[in-house]
Amino acid sequence: MHTIIPLEGDVSINQFPRIVHNTTIMGGKACVVGTRITVGMILVHISEGATHDEILAEYAHLTKDDIVEVIRYAAWVVGATEDLVVL
Repeated sequence: MHTIIPLEGDVSINQFPRIVHNTTIMGGKACVVGTRITVGMILVHISEGATHDEILAEYAHLTKDDIVEVIRYAAWVVGATEDLVVL
């Protein structure tokens, strides 16, 4: 099932409460809150064709909402302005 996630209007880092930057965790890389799981780690799995369920099976502390927020955050970082389709 595919979900459309709009990234319309003004979006700021404050709109990603599940994503944190802490210089003492993973060298300050963007991580899912409460974990040492980086945004990059999840994006690699997605780029390799992993489904949400496969990612959730590998990272038991994540939720589907965490994965969706990782994708929205990554789109924001690269300046996406169009709707984003989540796999």
